[in-house]
Amino acid sequence: MKIVVLDGHTLNPGDISWDGFKKLGEFTCYDRTAATDTVARIGDAEAAITNKTVLDAAVINACPNLRYIGVLATGYNVVDIAAAKAKGIVVTNIPTYGTSAVSQFAFALLLEICHHVGYHAETVRDGRWTASPDFCYWDFPLIELADKTMGIIGFGRIGQAVGRIANAFGMKVLAYDEYPNKALENDMVRYAQLDELLASSDVISLHAPLFDSTKGMINSGSIAKMKQGAILINTSRGPLIVEKDVAEALNSGRLAAYGADVASVEPISADNPLLTAKNCIITPHIAWAPKEARARLMAIAVDNLAAFQSGTPKNTVS
Repeated sequence: MKIVVLDGHTLNPGDISWDGFKKLGEFTCYDRTAATDTVARIGDAEAAITNKTVLDAAVINACPNLRYIGVLATGYNVVDIAAAKAKGIVVTNIPTYGTSAVSQFAFALLLEICHHVGYHAETVRDGRWTASPDFCYWDFPLIELADKTMGIIGFGRIGQAVGRIANAFGMKVLAYDEYPNKALENDMVRYAQLDELLASSDVISLHAPLFDSTKGMINSGSIAKMKQGAILINTSRGPLIVEKDVAEALNSGRLAAYGADVASVEPISADNPLLTAKNCIITPHIAWAPKEARARLMAIAVDNLAAFQSGTPKNTVS
């Protein structure tokens, strides 16, 4: 079997191994692939592995040998699933590799908002503490999380992990999910309707998948239902929010802060209004990227292809 990885650099910039794939067939890996090169690089390969390189209907129809598409991520919107299904191509994804990494990162954003650790550390390096007339100083309000309420929109594996961390900080959790599991409720966690969650939460963390029904769900209307000065965290998908509306809410003080690891267009556009908004932290989509999580992703991706080769495909989305 000929196997082509179209954009392997972000998964493996050199610190983990492709050997698992190499054992499964004739293997070629490209760091990145431009849209104009996708068909040529797939060529007569039977298996194409992609992270963000788009495999739309035109690409799929131009690659007649293709039998398998492996997506190196949980989201699989880069593949035209209907076109793949029409051609009998199996498409798989990686559903559960990043739970610990992403939930940890959501709190990295939140704690930076609460304490501005990076900023204050820089002022110390710049000599300000040495010259201070007092034994301490701070330039932003410092926030204690205990006894506050975290609203979690999307209470799957990652949302639940975020909830456990929130509980460890002494926060109560309100969860909103299309398919609630009442067995998860206790004195510190309960499900709520979305409007109640918006109105009652001091911190709102987004962990919903991107569907037509969730696109732009955080907008001027939903922000108006939130507590004055709520904090918004997004480690899920950029298009869950209307970025202009969030920027306006930050600049007006309606929202206290926004911490995000995602944007509506990635890499982020130079004219994105969040880049100049007040109290906004944006990181370059790195929540998923600890080496441990990437190694786990690699192992699952290899296992997915091996299962397909053995006639028992797993983690299929078509």
